[in-house]
Amino acid sequence: MLDCVVNYSAGTMENEEREALQTRLKELETEHRDLDDIIARIVGGGPFDQIQMQRLKKRKLLLKDQISRVRSRLVPDWIA
Repeated sequence: MLDCVVNYSAGTMENEEREALQTRLKELETEHRDLDDIIARIVGGGPFDQIQMQRLKKRKLLLKDQISRVRSRLVPDWIA
């Protein structure tokens, strides 16, 4: 009987962690899209600060890496 309680509790934590990862993924994807929009507006608006653009693009790449890491945690590697 105790095993059932422990397993249920572990399953609940897994669901909570999965929900937290999904929420984090949505936040990262939203920020990534927002940066896309900002970069497009800056480029389309005429002269712009190259250093600012580099920072925005670097941030966008970091977000892309974080998105990939979160997605890989959400989708287990069945081959390994």
